[in-house]
Amino acid sequence: MIVSTATLATQLADPAWVVFDCRHDLADPAKGARVYAEGHIAGAHFAAVDTSLSGAKTGRNGRHPLPKPEAFAAFLALHGVSADSTVVAYDDAGGLYAARLWWMARWIGLDRVALLDGGWPKWTAEGRAVNKEVPAPRASSLTARTNPGVLWDADEVLRRIDDPASALVDARAAERYRGEIEPIDKVAGHIPGALNRFYKANLNADLTLRPATVLRQEFQSLLGPRRPEDVGHQCGSGITACANLFAMEYAGLAGSKLYAGSWSEWIADPARPVAKG
Repeated sequence: MIVSTATLATQLADPAWVVFDCRHDLADPAKGARVYAEGHIAGAHFAAVDTSLSGAKTGRNGRHPLPKPEAFAAFLALHGVSADSTVVAYDDAGGLYAARLWWMARWIGLDRVALLDGGWPKWTAEGRAVNKEVPAPRASSLTARTNPGVLWDADEVLRRIDDPASALVDARAAERYRGEIEPIDKVAGHIPGALNRFYKANLNADLTLRPATVLRQEFQSLLGPRRPEDVGHQCGSGITACANLFAMEYAGLAGSKLYAGSWSEWIADPARPVAKG
């Protein structure tokens, strides 16, 4: 699930390894393309969070709805990804955005998908290969084989709100979860009953992932006796939620689900309940 910078450096010339730069900033959506043009891991392709990793917005489906599986498979195939590829995603935020590509690739049936541990900051700090060249498309063939069982929709979340055997984990910062501030969405607060674990709790100071044993202990403490398959993840728009889902999988707690619409979809319907504090 994770690849070290040393390992990736030895695989850059291997066409079976396909690398994606997922750098982004929710407050500055143009950042990703800008910093990619300024320099990226040699041979890496750019995956734009707002387009390549998101679908069309309707005003009711959140800020980063999932694209159609076939559209995402076509995007990956355009950059040489096949069912046999090893896909590596990175960003400069501890895997916050790269985890979205990881989850989506798993969603459409790919198995060999990993995050670059430490991402762009670690890669550049070690002086590894960087350039500004955009790799030429090398189209492959890829068919989406989606598993709908990895998702919760808003109705499923609502159904589970009062179920003590289920849990929804909110990956946003604590002050946003409590509703004290809301810098992006129109309504502050959280989904009633949701538990809060800020995604940065999964990271060391250098943005590498904390040990799996530590993550497992902390998630088990948060979730109690609940089974991983009865746990859902959400955030503001379904991006940072993937980082918590990734951390649970890495910790050996497999089977939790993504509520892709997350808070921004939830509040689009004023009939849905909202909590604060």
